[in-house]
Amino acid sequence: MDNSLRPIDHYFLQKRELVKSCLEALRIFITSYNSLITEEWKYRMPFYYYKGKMFCYLWTDKKTNQPYIGIMEGRNIEHPLLVQDNRKRAKILYVDTGKDIDVHTIKQVLDMAIVFYK
Repeated sequence: MDNSLRPIDHYFLQKRELVKSCLEALRIFITSYNSLITEEWKYRMPFYYYKGKMFCYLWTDKKTNQPYIGIMEGRNIEHPLLVQDNRKRAKILYVDTGKDIDVHTIKQVLDMAIVFYK
């Protein structure tokens, strides 16, 4: 690993295309969504905090390698595209790398999640 890179930057750079470009676009979208969102490296993954509290994270499915956004307060949100699986707190929103990113849906889910932090 290039010593000048932060671990969070290396995480994105080591991914293969199309996953890499999708995750990088999601990274920009989330950090631009609200000026109070900060990006941090936590649990060896990119986490996004709102007002100092865990808000969401980016990851890829271990079996399918499909990227997703983990929504920390997902258990409190009802949205047809959010998946709970075996998670107690978070729900995830899969992002299809074969299609344009559905920014409307992502914004809708982030809008639903952010109310739990105000």
